[in-house]
Amino acid sequence: MLPRKRFYLLLLLCLVLLQGLQLHAQITTTSNAKARELAQQIMKQMGGRKNWDNTRYLAWTFKDQYQIWDKHQNKFRWENDSLVAIINTQTKEGKVYVAGREVQNPEETLKLRERAYAMFINNSYWLVMPFKLLDPGVNLTYIGEGKTTSGAPADVLEMTFEKVGLTPQNKYKLWVDKEQKLITQWAFYRNATDTKPTFTRRWADYKLYGNIKLADNRSNPTGDFFLTDIAVPDSVPDAIFNSPKPVARASIK
Repeated sequence: MLPRKRFYLLLLLCLVLLQGLQLHAQITTTSNAKARELAQQIMKQMGGRKNWDNTRYLAWTFKDQYQIWDKHQNKFRWENDSLVAIINTQTKEGKVYVAGREVQNPEETLKLRERAYAMFINNSYWLVMPFKLLDPGVNLTYIGEGKTTSGAPADVLEMTFEKVGLTPQNKYKLWVDKEQKLITQWAFYRNATDTKPTFTRRWADYKLYGNIKLADNRSNPTGDFFLTDIAVPDSVPDAIFNSPKPVARASIK
């Protein structure tokens, strides 16, 4: 048997550890509740869940790559110079064209379809990330108050992932404007364990497209960067999702 003094010391240690765990759990629960509340406020300011769900088509240019996404039918059209890939975002099935001619080599077709899918994941995130804060597999945590690089007061969120997407090891920090309840700055960490971000950029210049708000400005002190040709059209002709050649971007409005 343990000496009585040693027994009480061990008991005291266990109680201290238990209190610490309970406090940590309480802080985590409070932090997650605050994060969820902010995410819901952001969604509301962006147009609301119903309007986001009802939005079918989105089109935009990211780094000279033009894309059209049919959210309801899981279709994604990606253009990069003369390369056109049209895939299903659920199955990755589809067709690939170069200079207007369908790629016939199965291995090359598969490689290009996989590339188009990777571009869908990446490029759409640069456009619609604020709508995806409460997606399954997303860990959202409130980490406190802070300021953007321009000095504006903000609430800061941290976003990590649980085995979702192509790069679940990534981490983001998001600055939510105190008054607007909109994300105005974001930082990207290639690995969740990184202490310094790969980049910190603005998420700014919101405009209303259809019934939702989107922002095109991703600039930072090192240079300007904008998403262009943003459109949320009511309809897109089926022929667009079957065309082997790049489309006239101005025609998608």
